[in-house]
Amino acid sequence: MKNRPLTLEHALYALALGLAVGLRFLHLGAQPLSDYEADWALQALRVAQGLKPALGPNPAYVHLTAISFFIFSATNFLARFWPALAGSLLVLAPWFLRSRFGRIPAIVLAFGLAFDPGLVAMSHLAGGPMLAITCLVLTGLVWLEKRRLAAGFFAGLALLSGPSVWFGLLGLALTWAFTLLFGRKVPAQAEEETAGEEIGVDPASTRAEQSLSACAEESRSVRWEDIRGALAWGLGTLLLVGSLFILSPKGLSAFVMSFVEFLRGWWTLSDVPLWRPLLALPAYEILPLGFGIAGAVRGILKRDSGSILLGVWALVALVLAFIYPGKQTSDLAWALLPLWTLAAIELGHHFDIEGCNRWELAGVITLVLTLLVFGWLDLANVTTMDLGTEDARMRLYLLLAVVLLIALSLLLVGAGWSSKVARLGGVWSAVLALTALTFAMSTGAAGVREPLTVELWQPEPRTGRVDVLLKVANQISDLNTGYAGQLPLTVLGVDSPALHWLFRDWQVQDVSALAPDATPEMVISSVDQLSLAADYRGEALPLSEVADWDHATPSDWLKWFVYRQMSMLRREVILWVRSDLMLDSQGLPTP
Repeated sequence: MKNRPLTLEHALYALALGLAVGLRFLHLGAQPLSDYEADWALQALRVAQGLKPALGPNPAYVHLTAISFFIFSATNFLARFWPALAGSLLVLAPWFLRSRFGRIPAIVLAFGLAFDPGLVAMSHLAGGPMLAITCLVLTGLVWLEKRRLAAGFFAGLALLSGPSVWFGLLGLALTWAFTLLFGRKVPAQAEEETAGEEIGVDPASTRAEQSLSACAEESRSVRWEDIRGALAWGLGTLLLVGSLFILSPKGLSAFVMSFVEFLRGWWTLSDVPLWRPLLALPAYEILPLGFGIAGAVRGILKRDSGSILLGVWALVALVLAFIYPGKQTSDLAWALLPLWTLAAIELGHHFDIEGCNRWELAGVITLVLTLLVFGWLDLANVTTMDLGTEDARMRLYLLLAVVLLIALSLLLVGAGWSSKVARLGGVWSAVLALTALTFAMSTGAAGVREPLTVELWQPEPRTGRVDVLLKVANQISDLNTGYAGQLPLTVLGVDSPALHWLFRDWQVQDVSALAPDATPEMVISSVDQLSLAADYRGEALPLSEVADWDHATPSDWLKWFVYRQMSMLRREVILWVRSDLMLDSQGLPTP
């Protein structure tokens, strides 16, 4: 059999995959784990150590990470490895949809999934929903490819990936119910116009919506012969991965608890206010949101059932993310999939540059991009001012004038040159500007920007400069034993999984109180005094921090929108060291 030659399409998918891997694995282990992440990582560490801990409702992450810890060692990088890998593999999903969406929309979708800020942030979250999202998407794709056994395998992994998978399944079930109730009332798509056959337009892109309708019809016809093998592989995956080959049978009960946890979220309020997911959508997802809405409107006007189906899925997922009492910002990730798909299909209609004067098109794009950059710099300058001053108001008026000038310029180009040049110039200047903005936000979500940005996707509190805490403790241990991490450490009344993960290689004892005659070598506590038999010296060090959202002014919000910076509230702990362990107490010079 002859190997297929490499094409530009293969190169573009490789570029998208490389971009996804870079954003997800670069500095993956640089930032310390938060309390949310450390809780999951500690469960995996205890399983790798042969213990029988109580497992949370995400056995797939715990067991896969435990295997990594057992083979290598417990590190921040490996704690986030499997979510990052799942997020990278999600970028390859559009490859299987080329014949259904068209090649150009599929490539656009691949790049969108690669640098989407929300998906990048979820890929950096240990124990997060990224495994559930990727495994559920792969289940549907390989099922459509009629690979039933692989579909069963991925379905088993998805069901083991925590409560988030039930959130996604509920959205799909409600969308499917909508198609059953109203699908027959939606007229079939009108015959494709001959414009879709113009030179330079990917013919498959004009059949994208029709192919989506075919996907919906295919998903409705399920036979027992089709699901028997998938069911066997799914059950096998549940048993083997859920119990870690019988080495951790508590994972099977954790699988059941994931559904219970999802149900509990319907009557248990989370500490995430409604404004966080409401703000995260326009603050991070302007590109898929804008073009996704345009794609949904186009589908409605053309009476295309496939695009309407995607629009309904996106709307249902958004509504669920907002009304779910146990909401997390990460729940929005389920809406990003149909939004990006609609946006990719919509952008596929704007590659018809044949027949346009290239110089005119380049001029329009350059003009609009220049005005957009000027407007953004003007907005950034406003962040240095008090919004109540006259200078700030003039800057905002100038920003409004820039927007009106862009609209007027496109109207004049459409009236004087060509409406097609105006349309393509406006669309692609917006795409280029929003792509640059989205990529910048992705670097912040990935934690590769300095200084670190304040993101809505990460659960709070986030861990502070605990590397300083560990460094000081290691120096004290090395001074007295010759090795780091050898002195016993007592944690007094501090409930922090991140702290326990930080000192995972130490001998740590948790206590709620200390006897007056106790003399532990080192103590970490939140109290500013110790009443013990020996003398101690203490140093306050930051443990965690949260953004001061409650006291943010309009100027603070604007600064956050532009730079992702916000004042922080820090929680400190005190590292107490027995005085006789210090340098000066041992007759050694203090550096």
